Amino acid sequence: MKIARFSRIGFILAAAGSAVGLGNIWKFPYIAGEYGGGAFVLVYLFTVLLIGFSIMIAEMLIGYMGRRDTVTSFELLAPTNKSLWKYGGFQGLAGLFIMIFYSVVIGWIFHYIVTSLSVLPATVKEAEATFNTMLHTDIVTQLFYHTLAFIWITYVLTKGIKGGIEKMNMILMPALMLILAGMFAYATTLDTFSQAFNFMFSPDWSKIDSNAFVVAVGHAFFTLSLGMGAIMTYAASLEKNSNIVKAAFWVVFLDTTIAIVAGLMLFTFLYQYGAGPAKGPGLVFISLPAAFYEMGIIGNIFAVLFFLALAFAGLTSSVSLVEPMVQYFIDRFSWSRLKASIMMGLFFYLIGIIALLSNIDTYSEYLTWGGKNFFDWVDYVTAAIMLPLGGFIMAVFVGFVIDKSKVESIMKPQLGFAFETWYFSLRYITPIAMFVVMLSLMGVL
Repeated sequence: MKIARFSRIGFILAAAGSAVGLGNIWKFPYIAGEYGGGAFVLVYLFTVLLIGFSIMIAEMLIGYMGRRDTVTSFELLAPTNKSLWKYGGFQGLAGLFIMIFYSVVIGWIFHYIVTSLSVLPATVKEAEATFNTMLHTDIVTQLFYHTLAFIWITYVLTKGIKGGIEKMNMILMPALMLILAGMFAYATTLDTFSQAFNFMFSPDWSKIDSNAFVVAVGHAFFTLSLGMGAIMTYAASLEKNSNIVKAAFWVVFLDTTIAIVAGLMLFTFLYQYGAGPAKGPGLVFISLPAAFYEMGIIGNIFAVLFFLALAFAGLTSSVSLVEPMVQYFIDRFSWSRLKASIMMGLFFYLIGIIALLSNIDTYSEYLTWGGKNFFDWVDYVTAAIMLPLGGFIMAVFVGFVIDKSKVESIMKPQLGFAFETWYFSLRYITPIAMFVVMLSLMGVL
């Protein structure tokens, strides 16, 4: 059977689409300011290069060498204990679990695209009330848009690597970058651009502590879409003799650049129109709509464009979150792509309804335990346990299990003199960092 392969640019855009997600546009800007602005940005860039870049190369290498789904790739590449190491490939489940709540959030974004075409909330208080009403009482609206997200994502998956995933990313990723570039260009003309720049980049070393390093490592790992099998699955479809290092560099570069550009643009608007920064959903669903209202009719245009860009980022990431398990069932059980795509789509869609209902006042009491509702528990388990564990397993597998000569034969021509530094980081720095991040996020440290 002929296997569809990514083109070089198609792979980079698909992998970048996987990495560039919702966290780039609302999480990175806030935590950068919270942990010392420019000081945190420097720490973040350091962790991206030392740990994130190392793991991305390792994940691409496993996929490139294995040429199959994540489970089969681990099994084929392990020289011994194949039946044990194959379980390392089940990190693809992390992406599928993330989709349980990610699809719901994409539904919120779809809703805000539509509402941005009418009357925007005039104040932060009004915007907060609008968002909370949707979140806690409006089942029909959330279910409708959650269903649209499920249909879109599943349809793209059914079309395969070339006709679906690559084609979508070749359209949506340039569109995303064009929208953000246009809004960023406008932001540079506003008086508060310098204030936003200072917020993002003026170093405040007093806010840098051990927790800031943990946050930087964790966010670098999450935003690069590592530890969930997506990059590995995409790399399995790379052409032979592809340069893994160059591909990884471009993915990291695009991901980091988009996060910084989005942060500067967002905070320029927030400061210009009197809405302060807020955490998580509050930034884009509460503070930002109120800021757009102050712009008049251009605010409606910018609101539509912004939420379109956010939707594009979410959709390109979503497809990559589900594809590893789709490929697993195709390779291991000979399912058709149509069957695998629909079954995996139904998995996140149906359980996503439970996540959606856990935010609704009428049902939250029955879907909450340990201080977290079902929506928050899925988010917590994937971020605190599954993703760092996936990174730890990949670092150990490439660093200690695969024969070094095999790794060296592929990577040394691409890394040159930096090969030993990368290999040392993969064996001794990255596993420790992933273990510390996992324990910290679990509240053990």
